Amino acid sequence: MDKKQFIEIQRQDWNRVAPGWEKWDEKLSRNMSFINHRLIADARLRPGHRVLDLGCGTGYPAILAGQAVKSHGSVVGLDLSEEMLAVARRKANAMGLSNVEFQTKDVTTLPFETTSFNAVVSRFCLMFLPDIPRTVSEINRVLKPGAYLAAAVWSSPDKNPYIRIPMDVIKKFVELPVPAPDQPGIFRLAREGDLSGIAAKSGLTKIADEDVRGESIFDSADEYLESLMEMAAPLQPLFAKLSPEQKKAVKTEIKNEVDKYKKENGIALPMTIRIVVAQKPD
Repeated sequence: MDKKQFIEIQRQDWNRVAPGWEKWDEKLSRNMSFINHRLIADARLRPGHRVLDLGCGTGYPAILAGQAVKSHGSVVGLDLSEEMLAVARRKANAMGLSNVEFQTKDVTTLPFETTSFNAVVSRFCLMFLPDIPRTVSEINRVLKPGAYLAAAVWSSPDKNPYIRIPMDVIKKFVELPVPAPDQPGIFRLAREGDLSGIAAKSGLTKIADEDVRGESIFDSADEYLESLMEMAAPLQPLFAKLSPEQKKAVKTEIKNEVDKYKKENGIALPMTIRIVVAQKPD
């Protein structure tokens, strides 16, 4: 599969799950709030800044960035999925944010002038790209001297029951090929040095490369499973390989595994996100 085909398949995948992301937006925003705020802080945003959000999906952290830079700053959010961006626009409009715009673009090549942004942020996007070094070089190009890149990617599977459980269960029913080290995927940049090393090769200076732990809270295992089935674009093709009987068995086992993380306030699934921060030299 060439890069254009790969990107088009990703566009279709994320367009398909956009209604699910809108349905679960409040729950997702609560569970991911600590990451959104961490990225805004690590990017050192201030009023008046111009910010680029890569893979902004349904609007975060772009919307939070728009609030941080205020009316005399601006934010551009890029994403492949027109349907995800339609959700983002509805949210921004409802909040009265006129300084945030969303564009349907492939983030591999950035259509902006050199040294035109005070910061670039990205949440759960870079690991899905077919050519990460090219994109990071483009990030370096559009950043102003002294500006920051702040990115969130998933850490390793063993630290992420939130994602690992359904994948482990599905593997019991269908054979999944072992991905190549450079193949795009959820855990592509999970290890320390993966993304920060690429950033360093592009000319950016590493500021941070660390795991940040949190919990994704659900009222019940049923709620977790329902949200998973409606939002998880990478997992849907795997479910499609299962027979009706296998799907029923997989769902039952996923809920049983998730129930092991039950607490007083519901299901609390551990998740670990790798935060990478880099700065363009002055």
